[in-house]
Amino acid sequence: MKKSLRRTVPAKLLSVFGCVLILFCLVAAMLLLPSYVNDKTVQATGLSPIPVKVQLIADGLHSPTAITFPGNGNVWVTEQTGFIRVIKNGKLLTEPLLDLRSKMIKVNGGYEERGLLSIALHPKFKSNKKFYVFYSAPAAPGLDHKGVVAEYKLTAKGAVDPNSGRVILSIDEPEGNHNGGCIQFGHDGYLYISSGDGGGQGDKHGEFGNGQNMDTWLGKILRVDINTKMGYLVPKNNPFVGEIGKKPEIWAYGFRNPYRFSFDKLTGQLFAGDVGQDLWEEVNIIKKGANYGWKVVEGTHCYSPATGCDIKGITPPITEYSHKEGVSVIGGYVYNGTQLPELKSKYLFAEWIGQVYYLKKTGNTWQRGNVTLQNMPPNLKVLAFGEDLAGEIYILTNADIGPANPKGSIYKLSKN
Repeated sequence: MKKSLRRTVPAKLLSVFGCVLILFCLVAAMLLLPSYVNDKTVQATGLSPIPVKVQLIADGLHSPTAITFPGNGNVWVTEQTGFIRVIKNGKLLTEPLLDLRSKMIKVNGGYEERGLLSIALHPKFKSNKKFYVFYSAPAAPGLDHKGVVAEYKLTAKGAVDPNSGRVILSIDEPEGNHNGGCIQFGHDGYLYISSGDGGGQGDKHGEFGNGQNMDTWLGKILRVDINTKMGYLVPKNNPFVGEIGKKPEIWAYGFRNPYRFSFDKLTGQLFAGDVGQDLWEEVNIIKKGANYGWKVVEGTHCYSPATGCDIKGITPPITEYSHKEGVSVIGGYVYNGTQLPELKSKYLFAEWIGQVYYLKKTGNTWQRGNVTLQNMPPNLKVLAFGEDLAGEIYILTNADIGPANPKGSIYKLSKN
């Protein structure tokens, strides 16, 4: 076709055509550039990779989604399929601590975002033995499911009655994806809960989507007080308490799918990875009442509208990366352990398809570098991170894209 075009089009016309084509390309390139960039927040790349070894802690798991450390050397791991498994003295026990399958929807074997997604110990767990889970439960007709936060308690014998759960809150979900599903206690003793935008392409639910809709819990990070016999209380200093048309539980908003977040054990600062749409993945530092932009922006780039978006009042991410590098960000933890001093005070996070990154703050910028896992098996999917009582970091992985097979593993970042 191209050769034929050269033979039949006059040279002068071809020259004009070439100029028009170049002009078109230049305009298109300008439209595709980031619509807003804050030089103080977007990372500079080029940091040296940090090599780290890993130690296998457990395998044979069905998509491990979260890990916690109740003490006495025990480890609890949530499987997406509905079990809380126990690792005792380095051995994965056959009998689960808790089986929540009767409370949940049936989790599909292939790619799946629903299920048992998170666990958090009460700040006073040693004395009150309470812990909290986030799972996907059946919902009313017209909804795909509901995200449930429930409280359970160990008995004197260290067991858990599956029928003893106290539901804290339920979040109606129109579709099966973008569920958020992370729960963590902050330094203030309150429970923080992440919720995605409800699923589908482009935050399509509601009049203008859910991320910017303050009258829904979807697309938000919530903050509640669970120290009550009722479901929960709203802390009086939540940012939108008393404002008409705004849910008082909201702590921050404008998220697509904040699947994993964590608090810096040392500073209390809240970091969240927000999974992007088509082009960009991002990490944010979460502040009280802040708007993180979805669906107006994806990362630091206009999404709706595609150009000329109004970014006033939007807090940009501290780092972003394009889908040339990956497809889904997995939020992690600031390293506060002692075994790997080269990682001290750096924020570790990952791409779902396997690459682990670190962020280092220099002045007002966050620079991004790679963490090279020297003895990690290849082609593992990163599902989550964990942090033990000493500040050491764990990586939860799966060799498959879904929870059907017991190919999930837990690794600890290690010196040796």
